[in-house]
Amino acid sequence: MSDFVSNGWSLFVAAATVLGLALCLALLIIASRRKVMAADNSTGHVWDEDIRELNNPLPRWWMVLFVLTVVFSVLYLALYPGLGGYAGRLGWSSTGQFDAEQAKAREAMRAIYARFDGLPVETVARDPQAMGIGERLFANNCATCHGSDAKGSKGFPNLTDNDWLYGGSGETLIETITRGREGTMPPMAAAVGNGEDVRNLAHYVLSLSGSPHNSVAAALGKSRFTACAACHGMDGRGNQALGAPNLTDKVWLHGWGEPAIVAMINNGKHSHMPEHGSRLSPEQIRVLAAYVWGLSHERP
Repeated sequence: MSDFVSNGWSLFVAAATVLGLALCLALLIIASRRKVMAADNSTGHVWDEDIRELNNPLPRWWMVLFVLTVVFSVLYLALYPGLGGYAGRLGWSSTGQFDAEQAKAREAMRAIYARFDGLPVETVARDPQAMGIGERLFANNCATCHGSDAKGSKGFPNLTDNDWLYGGSGETLIETITRGREGTMPPMAAAVGNGEDVRNLAHYVLSLSGSPHNSVAAALGKSRFTACAACHGMDGRGNQALGAPNLTDKVWLHGWGEPAIVAMINNGKHSHMPEHGSRLSPEQIRVLAAYVWGLSHERP
C-alpha cells in the first residue's frame, strides 16, 4: 500500500494529467491543419459505391468548446487538487469540506443539545425530545452492530437486558461511547490442561448458570476454574473493571453450550468497540448514552 501513497505515485498522477492535456492540445492543432487528400476534398474512403467521406474542417463551435474545455481544465488544476500531491491555490479538500459542514451542523444543533448539557444521563432519559434524538443517533451510529432493536447478536451485546460488561451507569456509558472498548480473553487451554480438562471446565461453567450440563464432568472441572478466576472471580460473577463477563446469569455473548465454551477456552477472543468521541460531540454522546440507558430501564 505504501507504493500508492509515495511521492513517486503523486508524480505519476501529475505527469499523466499534464500529458493528457498536452495530447488534447495536439489533437486540436492537428485537426485544424487539414489537408486535401483528393481532388474532390474527400479522404478517399467510399462506401456503398457512392458514399464518400469528405475532409471538411471541424465546426467552429466544436473548436471553441474544445479550447474552453482545455482552458477550464488548466484553471481547475491551478485552483483545486488534481496534479498529484499539489493541493491547489484554494487549499480545498473533501475532508476539509466535510469537517466544515459537520461543524456547521453541530453549531446549528448546539441550542437543542445545550438544554441537556451537564444533566445526569438518567434525567435526560426522561425527556421525550432527547429520546427522539437519541434514537436517530443510535440508528446512525450503533444499529449496524447492536441491531435496530438494540438486542445485539452473537458477539455484539444486547443493550436491553441490563447485563453490562463494564457497568451500565450513565457516566460509564458516556465513557464507553466516547473512548470505545477493547475486550480480550487470552487462550487458556495451556493453563487448564488437556482436551478432557477443557471439556470438564466447560461443563463447570455451564453449571454456574444452572444451564444443562454433565454434573460429573462439572465436578471434575471445578478445580480447573482457578485459571479463570483471576478475571471472572472465584464465584464466576465477572469483573466489570476488566470487562470480564458474569458466567452465572445465562447471558452468552459468544455462544452457548459445550462447543462454544470449549472454543472460547482454546482460542480466546478479542472484541473491539470503536470510539465515537471523534465523530460525535460531547452533547450528542450524552443524549445517546441516555437513550441506551433507557433501553434497559423503565421510563415514564
